[in-house]
Amino acid sequence: MRIVVCIAFIMVVVVGCKAPKAKVTEKEKMLEVLKAVKGNGVLFGHQDTYAYGYYWKDVEGNSDVKRVAGDYPAVFGWELGGIEKGVEANLDTITFDNIRKYAVKAYGQGGINTFSWHPFSVIDRVDSWNTDKRVVDKIIPGGEFHEAFKEDLDALADFLNSVIATNGVKVPFIFRPWHEMDGTWFWWGSTCCTPEEFKELFRFTVEYLRNEKGLDQMLVAYSPDRNFYTREEYLTWYPGDEYVDVIGMDNYYDLYTEGLLDEAVKKLHIVIEYANEKGKVSALTESGYENIPDPTWYTSKLGRVLSDSIVAANISYALVWRNDPLKHFFFPYPEHASAKYAKEFLSRKDVWLLNDLVQFKNSSH
Repeated sequence: MRIVVCIAFIMVVVVGCKAPKAKVTEKEKMLEVLKAVKGNGVLFGHQDTYAYGYYWKDVEGNSDVKRVAGDYPAVFGWELGGIEKGVEANLDTITFDNIRKYAVKAYGQGGINTFSWHPFSVIDRVDSWNTDKRVVDKIIPGGEFHEAFKEDLDALADFLNSVIATNGVKVPFIFRPWHEMDGTWFWWGSTCCTPEEFKELFRFTVEYLRNEKGLDQMLVAYSPDRNFYTREEYLTWYPGDEYVDVIGMDNYYDLYTEGLLDEAVKKLHIVIEYANEKGKVSALTESGYENIPDPTWYTSKLGRVLSDSIVAANISYALVWRNDPLKHFFFPYPEHASAKYAKEFLSRKDVWLLNDLVQFKNSSH
């Protein structure tokens, strides 16, 4: 009897000492959703969709996507350039208080937030498009402005950690730093630093934000521009699998004309193949056609690229750029000639807006 009792006691102790199952974080839930939509629908995204549109700004509940298609995008893009300067508004004149409010709203509605960052150089506070001076080698570890750069990252992290949902959790997001590095138009681009310097910048940025600033709600995207034709070229600037969750590509130019659409598809195949091998998310992280001079662009260009069987079955989202009032818009307003084509594109069963995403998540649980 004593032996039986002892064995029973040991079993109770062992069972009782099992570690509790770890709680799934909001970031992990978002990553699961991004992977689960693959092959079901491509999430449509739009930059700054709540903030402004054609002939309007800061109108509660407004969005040019909703005005045309009847629903909000599923992916919401926001820009944080200027946060490092301690100013009230970003480089596109949206206040950071509003960006915080919009990101919380998007999350509360069931959407996915992604943040880009075009910082002003810590050396002389010129904007991201000033390529007259080398910056990267001076802000990476060992550089003379490295400590000052860390202060910029502190300001960025403080804002991102302040984006708190109504239930008290930190809003999860995709962070897309140092994009289009294979181009020549940013101070972190191909003419202003070496691939190794860039990789060190990317790695340090992610490590510092994750490990020092506690951004455990952050997924990270890698998104070169279109300037590659092989996997090796695509990975020229790649910082490593441990630093990246979303394998992306920005591509405007290849989607302007019929003759380059096949190139856009081939490049997305490279993105998709690598993402699938590594178990990561793939995306068309930024695209569009400024002012949409081709009214059929959404159906005949973007729609055709997303109709490729490999692309349609694999990428999780495609985001188009912002609608700055009057002269810099990438999604049509209702009266624009392309509006009916954009609406047709967004009515496809395999292109999802916000309600499609919410319904999918609800049906999966």
